[in-house]
Amino acid sequence: MFTRMVWVATVTTAAAIAPQWVAAQASAPMSREQVKSETAAANKAGQLTPAGGGPAAPKSHSTKSRAHVKSETAAAAKAGELTPAGGSPAAPKSHSTKSREQVKSETTDAKKKGELKPPG
Repeated sequence: MFTRMVWVATVTTAAAIAPQWVAAQASAPMSREQVKSETAAANKAGQLTPAGGGPAAPKSHSTKSRAHVKSETAAAAKAGELTPAGGSPAAPKSHSTKSREQVKSETTDAKKKGELKPPG
């Protein structure tokens, strides 16, 4: 009885896998020229995914002239409104209300009390 169940399971599995295996065997690997021609056709049709894997950005044309954009950018730079490279907004500059000597003495006191966190 057990042997028959194993035999039926084997035949069923083989029947399920056989079409996939035959299909995989039937398609011959493509030559380099075939791959290049398919890629060129897909590129021409705009079907390739851009580097980074995201969707392609919609193509839009600016209504501003190059000189106008440059003058806007220069004005924003002068006003300190440009986002730094990397995309994250700049952290606001903080000004300390303590003198250097006050900070040094506080650090020395904290070191003596063992309140400083180890580096890392």
